[in-house]
Amino acid sequence: MNKDTIILFDLDGTLIDSTDAIVSCFYHSFKELSFDFTGTTEDIKNLIGYPLDVMYVNLGVEDSKKWDFVDSYKNQYRQISKAQTYLLENAIEAVEYAASYARVSVVTTKTRMYTMPLLENLNIDKHFEIVTGRENVENPKPHPEPINITLEQMNYDKNSHDVWMIGDTKLDLIAAKEANVNSVGVLCGYGKEEELSLYTEYIQTNALEAVKFIKEQKN
Repeated sequence: MNKDTIILFDLDGTLIDSTDAIVSCFYHSFKELSFDFTGTTEDIKNLIGYPLDVMYVNLGVEDSKKWDFVDSYKNQYRQISKAQTYLLENAIEAVEYAASYARVSVVTTKTRMYTMPLLENLNIDKHFEIVTGRENVENPKPHPEPINITLEQMNYDKNSHDVWMIGDTKLDLIAAKEANVNSVGVLCGYGKEEELSLYTEYIQTNALEAVKFIKEQKN
């Protein structure tokens, strides 16, 4: 079957819930590096989707020390991520349904070397053609580079392919807009509807509903 639709999924908050792992790794790094974090867990959650170095600086870590914290985070994340990461409700159904009529890839700010073991552990890796992670780009979302690089690897043809980005934060939607592709915001993650609606006219409750919506646009 000739699939002329391409669907790009964000990961955290769109297909998976790794909130516990992310938050605990931040607190681990704060303790390990004796940083007096005066913020809250909500402050951490509100930044999920940005690169780790950006998150740390926004949480008060000095720019010159941010990579020490990133290293501490990653060392801990490697050990706990599989046990503390779960598929969101209807996520597997969303990916399987998308793959039935479209070509499917992942565009995430999470590091690919940690993303692939997670996808394999959750048994959804086989559905994705390309998985673009933080180390694969110079400029992460909201820059369009991650989307553009993914599409290039998928031999994207603007005259024959209909492309959609599904994501739960404004970063995904801004990147899609800058890359001149369609987008659907989902409410199962970290972004709020009032914010997402500033960057896309299409908002669905979760990834499965987003995939169904995209299919309807083809009919």
